[in-house]
Amino acid sequence: MFDEATLGMISAVMGAFFFFNLLSGSSRTGSKASAFLYASCMVMTASAAIIPRRQMANVMTACTVPKTAALTFDDGPFSWHNQIVDTLDAAGAKGTFFINGNNYGCIYSNDSVNRMQYSYSRGHQIASHTWDHAHLPTLDETRMEQQFNLSDVAFSKILGVVPTFMRPPYGEYNDLVQKVAADHNQNVIIWDVDSEDSMGATAEQSEQTYTNAVERGAASILTLNHETHESTAVEVLPFMIKLFKDKGYKLVTVAECLGYKPQDMYQRRTKPGVRDDSWTCVGTPLPGQ
Repeated sequence: MFDEATLGMISAVMGAFFFFNLLSGSSRTGSKASAFLYASCMVMTASAAIIPRRQMANVMTACTVPKTAALTFDDGPFSWHNQIVDTLDAAGAKGTFFINGNNYGCIYSNDSVNRMQYSYSRGHQIASHTWDHAHLPTLDETRMEQQFNLSDVAFSKILGVVPTFMRPPYGEYNDLVQKVAADHNQNVIIWDVDSEDSMGATAEQSEQTYTNAVERGAASILTLNHETHESTAVEVLPFMIKLFKDKGYKLVTVAECLGYKPQDMYQRRTKPGVRDDSWTCVGTPLPGQ
């Protein structure tokens, strides 16, 4: 008639009532108060034991360190990856790359591996954008775990690290995304200023978006850009760097703009793997699946 949780609560309340009545004959107010306190603790302890709490990943939509700007680039590693890195390096800035496993190309291709190693070796942050840019809230837990697992394994093989941060494709997340991210010890990163390059914005429109953000007096800026757009790499990035630096923002990684230390960008560091037959996207979900 009652489920397990309800029966547990009833049992706890009855037990508390018994102890309270047992001691209620005492004329000393302190004894009654002690009995009541004990009974209350029994109910609270039983409730905590019966009702499980799911660990949920933190969702971060803005930087927390004032006057920082995090320049982030999704969907790579793509053709303009190294050019973006060189532009950032020349300005003394750090960027964050949210990498897919199998979106605009396989993460294990020679070009992709070389690009990731290039940015990582120069101190830029590598983070997860999951495997194939799927709409995560539409997936069941098994398929969602696959999105995280395949990416984590690839990062470990290629760079010898597992990221502490991930960005869900399209910025879409639900309770299950937060749970699986927490299971993988990853924070969920969104953004507060979108260049809208992926929605067809011209370079001039993206530049105006960033100009508007600084003119509003934004305390910090967490950007969204896509390295799959040439105009973002060639036109918008140099504009952003000059704009933000002129306004006194420090250009840092996502980890740093959230108050983490550089070493906290990754939860595990090991020796990178050696290429073998397992370095393949064959048999894994295709883009958007």
